[in-house]
Amino acid sequence: MTEVRQVHCMALDPVWGVSAPGRDRTRGPGGFREHDIRPFPGGMVPPPWVQVPALLSTWLEEVTDAASHARPMEALAGAYGTFERVHPFLDGNGRAGRLLLNFVLVRLGYAPAIIYTRDRSRYLHALRSTDQGDPGPLGELLARAVLDNLYRFIVPAVAGPNRLVPLAALSRRDLSEGALRTAANRGRLRAQKGDDGHWRSIRAWVDEYLAACHQRRPLTPD
Repeated sequence: MTEVRQVHCMALDPVWGVSAPGRDRTRGPGGFREHDIRPFPGGMVPPPWVQVPALLSTWLEEVTDAASHARPMEALAGAYGTFERVHPFLDGNGRAGRLLLNFVLVRLGYAPAIIYTRDRSRYLHALRSTDQGDPGPLGELLARAVLDNLYRFIVPAVAGPNRLVPLAALSRRDLSEGALRTAANRGRLRAQKGDDGHWRSIRAWVDEYLAACHQRRPLTPD
């Protein structure tokens, strides 16, 4: 419970005076709300404020049980949905909840899950499904986010420049996984296809491919 409060403090303390205008500032970051909240537009009704400490204690047990669940991502998605429904703080529950989710993921040995702005509509739809008792869509979204970050950030850092890794681990903003796959299929990018049907390459080969692309570009007049 102390860590829950601390995460909220770290996330909200720098902006509390701005992000909580007109609210009771005697209950600062890390302090649970002491009033009830009106229903949200989607119909979700947060519980009475007097129930918050007890519900969070139950939530901590739910998070602990998720570690040994047969489908841990789905279980963690359900636990995340529970936190958002409890809505324990005056403000910043979404930010604190996502930070706590990643805190738990990292402790369990997973890569953090980053939900990008482009996935906002899918995220909100999945969160509503969780509120209705189906954490599957949010669990799938979390699993894909964890895998994406594993390939994009962790695998390249661990593997180094000369170890075969999936093309997803070599993609960047200006060079998508799909573009790399097309280049591998056409023989322009040195890569190896595994028994699972997926292409793998190394950073040095991708650099060679980019250098060759640059040489093939026509010169533009001055």
